[in-house]
Amino acid sequence: MTYVDLMMAAVPTAKKAEYTDFCLKMAEVFRRHGALDVIDVWGHEVPPGQTNCMNSAVLKKDDETVAAGWVTWPSKEARDAGFGAAMADPDMANAQMPFDGGRMIFGGFVPVTEA
Repeated sequence: MTYVDLMMAAVPTAKKAEYTDFCLKMAEVFRRHGALDVIDVWGHEVPPGQTNCMNSAVLKKDDETVAAGWVTWPSKEARDAGFGAAMADPDMANAQMPFDGGRMIFGGFVPVTEA
């Protein structure tokens, strides 16, 4: 069964183009190391919540937009090997995140359904 890494971050709205370029570079690295799919999305309708929400989860500021992404791997084992290799990739070392990585949230997930 596949394995999925999810991430979400608050990105300065003015840096959308820089963020898009960053995502394309990261997708290239992850695909090179075994990822099946790399999808990145830019918040369009991200409403505030009553108790919690995506905005508060990433401590979004007024001049920022919530962005999210996921990487699909063939398996957890492929993810562990591929993610480690991606982190060691020279292209990753030269990448500059155009957002505050300290407010990024992420995790690994096992699908309960695949359609």
